[in-house]
Amino acid sequence: MSNIPETGRTPRVTIRLVAIQILVFSLLLTLGGRLWYLQIRNGDEYTAEAASNHVQQVVQPAVRGSILDARGIPLADNETRLVVSADRTDLMRMRDDGEAVLTRLAGVLGMKPKDVMDKVRLCDAKTPQPCWNGSPYQPIPITDEASPKQALQIRERAEDFPGISAEPTAVRRYGAPGRAGAAQVLGYLSPVTDEEIKKAEDTSSPLLRSDQIGRSGLERQYDRELRGKAGVTRYKVDNRGRVIGKAESDKPRPGSHLVTSIDARVQAIAERELSHAMKEARKQFDRNTGRNYKADAGAVVVLEARTGRVVAMASNPTYDPNAWVGGISARDYRQLTDRNSNYPLLNRAIQGQAAPGSIFKVVSSTAAVNAGYPFDGRYECSSSFSLGNQVFKNFESHSYGPISLGRALEVSCDTVFYRLGYDEWRKDGGNRPKQHPGDWFYRTAHQFGLGKETGIDLPNEVPGRVPDRQWKKDFWKANKNAWCKQGKKGGDYVQRLAYENCLEGMKMRAGDSVNYSIGQGDTLVTPIQMATIYAAVSNGGTLYDPTVGKAVVSADGRHVREIEPHAHGHLPMDARTGRQIDQALAGVATRGTAAWRFTNWPQDKIPMHAKTGTAEVHGKQTTSWFATYTKDYAIVMTISQGGTGSGASGPAVRNIYDALYGVDDDGHIDRRKALLSAPTTRLPEIEPDGTIVAQPLALPAGNQPARGRREES
Repeated sequence: MSNIPETGRTPRVTIRLVAIQILVFSLLLTLGGRLWYLQIRNGDEYTAEAASNHVQQVVQPAVRGSILDARGIPLADNETRLVVSADRTDLMRMRDDGEAVLTRLAGVLGMKPKDVMDKVRLCDAKTPQPCWNGSPYQPIPITDEASPKQALQIRERAEDFPGISAEPTAVRRYGAPGRAGAAQVLGYLSPVTDEEIKKAEDTSSPLLRSDQIGRSGLERQYDRELRGKAGVTRYKVDNRGRVIGKAESDKPRPGSHLVTSIDARVQAIAERELSHAMKEARKQFDRNTGRNYKADAGAVVVLEARTGRVVAMASNPTYDPNAWVGGISARDYRQLTDRNSNYPLLNRAIQGQAAPGSIFKVVSSTAAVNAGYPFDGRYECSSSFSLGNQVFKNFESHSYGPISLGRALEVSCDTVFYRLGYDEWRKDGGNRPKQHPGDWFYRTAHQFGLGKETGIDLPNEVPGRVPDRQWKKDFWKANKNAWCKQGKKGGDYVQRLAYENCLEGMKMRAGDSVNYSIGQGDTLVTPIQMATIYAAVSNGGTLYDPTVGKAVVSADGRHVREIEPHAHGHLPMDARTGRQIDQALAGVATRGTAAWRFTNWPQDKIPMHAKTGTAEVHGKQTTSWFATYTKDYAIVMTISQGGTGSGASGPAVRNIYDALYGVDDDGHIDRRKALLSAPTTRLPEIEPDGTIVAQPLALPAGNQPARGRREES
């Protein structure tokens, strides 16, 4: 036993107790401070966060507005389909990333497992189509063509298909009324991306993960108006996910309808005639190449001459925009983007650039008059024009002797314009240009609106090109190194051209101005630009922004925002020159290069004006151009590698006019057969419940597509 007294242990125990008490007090003090910080200092913030953690959102997509033709016929609207979708978030939680589920789903849908899996993979720079470029948290559509039986199988066997849904959903439909596809004009939709959602956060039109947005055409141009605003219903739920109440909700606002100036009947005829003209051109033999014409692409534009409104616009090759609905397949995507398909997504009416050939001569004639040359003067139309050791020939080497500018337009005499272009080049100083050259031919082209967009209400229009002095300098700077590397003084044509461009590519040479005078060389235009110009010649000189949209109408029809025609300039000619050119172009249709295409046309009742064009392209066959107008309409058609203007495009344009005015083969006018006796002005009616009151689509009696075609001679 120890002899230490009991009282010896007391001080130690006391110290330990005091230390424990201090430690406990410190812990309580820290805990209390933390509770004060959470509940008092930041209480409101955490309360809000806690509340939001117990609110779930259910999105109700807005019904997208319809795109209507001028008479109320839907070109694009919506239909209810059974859509099978996959929740990628649920699939990624599975051990096999949902592979087994998707394989079973493929069996039910009659699809290949790989095709189903490809649809749910996310797009990136290296992933080929098909893939999902929308939000990874949004249900991904697998198909929008499920049958009721397939949907029932998926629902009844929910345990076999976790993360898979089959629901009736409103999806976009491009109905092609009367076979009026208008694919490139309408465009298509695809899911919104996270980047687009973030970009739209602070705008007046934010995007939701469920949104589909326009990617091209009118769907893109008027996306905000068509899309509307999705509704969001917020539910309060407990920590087990059970609904305990309803929070605030935003009702969906359906998108507005877009009424266009397109007439589905004229659109169908324009598409049909363009396609037929290309097929006929491929049957024709090209003496220059020793084979038939390829006729690989084309476009046609029909404008109201007095407003610039687009009545029809067709581009070929074309496609079915329904291919994008519900997610595009790998096969369809390859076909739409493959070089062998010649890129059908392109709208060649506003994106196809080519040398205009002789339809450019209205610009050159105006430039010559503005430079001081009399329209009624005498100008030598020889069979050829020599410049150094280079010979520029008239088309088919015709010679007409001394003629006026008006007659030069009628017979499309190249050598008259060669000499005018060369004379102006010399007056401007030739190889040693003046400090301030007149450049009448180039200046006039810009005043006609060339070298820039027309302002049409469609996205991605290209500007074309006026190869003036500034362009020559810029182009030389950009390509000098490549030319100098490729060029060879005694080489083939391409090497010699590169050698010359290396040394003097920045200069405006005599050959440049001579070629330019007839719409050749480096000049590029689009069909919509030339249609705008010829419409302006028809209406007295006003250059309108071409417009497809005519009005935006709310879903209930109560609010209408009309889209008025807008002018962006005036042709640089006085009234006298305008009348002279108008008479000359009427002469083209009655006794000139287009006369054989307007046999039996009622010229006394509906004066026709035309200009043919055949543009040469290095390494390719000639481009066919046919530009025309009446007092009501301007129609321009072009066919790449299609041959001559009057030969390839002429019959198709004549057939469109016959349909518009109800002209039969003998030149008689039957108003009952006419599609449009006058440009449309009245908007279609929309009832308060959203019902669209459309006029009948059927063609007038006797004006069916198979009748009255004028074939290539």
